[in-house]
Amino acid sequence: MKTLNKQAGFTLVEIAIVLVIIGLLLTGILKGQEMIENARVTNMVKDINNMTAAVTSYKSRYRGLPGDDLTTTTHTTRGWGTVTFTAGDNNALIGAGGTAVIFPPAATTEGMQAIQALRYAGFIEGSPALLTLPQNAGDGFTAITNNVMGLGLRNVVCLNGLTGKQAGTLDRLLDDGVNSTGNFRATVATSTTTVAAPAAVENYAEATTGFMVCTPL
Repeated sequence: MKTLNKQAGFTLVEIAIVLVIIGLLLTGILKGQEMIENARVTNMVKDINNMTAAVTSYKSRYRGLPGDDLTTTTHTTRGWGTVTFTAGDNNALIGAGGTAVIFPPAATTEGMQAIQALRYAGFIEGSPALLTLPQNAGDGFTAITNNVMGLGLRNVVCLNGLTGKQAGTLDRLLDDGVNSTGNFRATVATSTTTVAAPAAVENYAEATTGFMVCTPL
């Protein structure tokens, strides 16, 4: 007598269970990615606040602004060694403002001298011998300047290398959510662009990269 082979297969219940498990895994992965992204944005806020606190503390201790007040005499008397700083112009503004490249600033500009001075004074991490900007949580850099993005003659902290999603989240968190108004400004810029006021409202498209943001210290 011929024996019929019984074909094994998944039942509808088993398929449903597998699909539920897959759905839970995908949900967990997406939530994990969102948590990582939220943590990055939180750390970007810390980058801004920490730089503001560093400049404020420096001003309180030395009665001047980093980069703006440095001369050979002052840095020597502060015990920072014999490294030569380019003297600032003591005009209460850090950097050359809207006329100089922000990322990266030239070694002799007040913006770069300010970072070096803050490192020598111990207010931010990093070797003061290295003329490099500190990295931000978005894998770009953090800089100090003034008179950019239409913010006027005010000292500002700027971050570059952000995505549209990150820039938009920061703007909504810290200001009005519009890139060209308020105290938080943003625009798409190359790493060496000199940035004037944003020409118009830009969409914070999540997939767009290369955003630069600035806000007053």
